[in-house]
Amino acid sequence: MSKGYFISIEGGDGSGKSTQIKKMVSYLEAKGYSVVVTREPGGTPIAEAIRNIILNPAYSHMTARTEMLLYAASRAQHVEEKILPALSAGKIVLSDRFTDSSIAYQAYGRDLGDMVRIVNEIATAGLKPDLTIYLALSAADGIARKQAQQQHSLDRMELETQAFHERVAAGYEALCQAEPARICRIDAGQEIETVFSHIRSALDVLLS
Repeated sequence: MSKGYFISIEGGDGSGKSTQIKKMVSYLEAKGYSVVVTREPGGTPIAEAIRNIILNPAYSHMTARTEMLLYAASRAQHVEEKILPALSAGKIVLSDRFTDSSIAYQAYGRDLGDMVRIVNEIATAGLKPDLTIYLALSAADGIARKQAQQQHSLDRMELETQAFHERVAAGYEALCQAEPARICRIDAGQEIETVFSHIRSALDVLLS
């Protein structure tokens, strides 16, 4: 059985993850790989139920620690029920967000610090992606993109202040500097095809 690969796609709101994930799936399947696409928070029935709580704008009074623990609970279920079995079967798992999101949004955005990393090491049993694609975009540009999308209601996280999203972006940049071998930083302000050409190169290196 061939080795499975775990690839996460990260970025602030509006960075174009969904568009690039579709292109990644087409590229990998054309090469003969079996691909499982999933997302966080979510990916399994239990994790999706937790997602509905986390992102519900009605829960604007949710505390930062509650938010962190809900994300970790969702992730723990996701890893055990979906990600690990797919990797064991030799598949490529593409996840729209993973632990880096919690570091960026809760450790930096919510200023919770290192407790976020500790909690998520427990939730994931130490699992890390083989490759992380980070689509870098300024907080202002990301918010503008989201607001311009038709028929899109902003969720609880997207409704946060620009200052919050700027702290999130700073968190991602810190992660890129700390783990350059795993995280491939790509300027998401470029044309879609240009962004994907960089992603394709990173995929080819991983799978070679």
